[in-house]
Amino acid sequence: MQEVKSREFIKTRDIAYIAFFAVVIAVCSWISIPTVVPFTLQTFAVFLTVGVLGGKRGTLAVFVYILLGVCGVPVFSGFSGGIGVLLGQTGGYIAGFLFSALVMWGIEKLLGRSLWMLILSMVLGILACYVVGTAWFMAVYGRTAGPVGVTAVLSWCVIPFIIPDAVKIALACILSRRLAPVLNNLG
Repeated sequence: MQEVKSREFIKTRDIAYIAFFAVVIAVCSWISIPTVVPFTLQTFAVFLTVGVLGGKRGTLAVFVYILLGVCGVPVFSGFSGGIGVLLGQTGGYIAGFLFSALVMWGIEKLLGRSLWMLILSMVLGILACYVVGTAWFMAVYGRTAGPVGVTAVLSWCVIPFIIPDAVKIALACILSRRLAPVLNNLG
């Protein structure tokens, strides 16, 4: 009987962590840093989420975040939501968050959770997000405004974000390494 209660508690705790970090991603998506090319903290939150919760729970939190947005809850940047955002030009980058989480989970499963593997998984995760988002942007932009080259799209959608994303990765690594043990000690 005690074992059943323990399993139920673990499931409840996991659901609470997943929900909490889905909200963290939403809040970070609303924070816009005004620079020459404004950026949000969504990718930071995705990396932090998977870094703290681990691959399985972190990926589920990212999925819940995207699902909330698709259902119309205004969790995306600019307090937007709905399937139209995901089908729009930048929707591929939102879908790319899920690919980032999956890449991080895969590296965790194959190579562990050391600091170097966490850094590697975040770098490969952002590359996955860039690939999915850029391909989607090119398809949607090409359909609505005409064909566009890869170089142009990279200069619009990727290159301006490389340095901010590197900073977000560094911060997410530092915070993940500090918060994950605390979360594990809570229960």
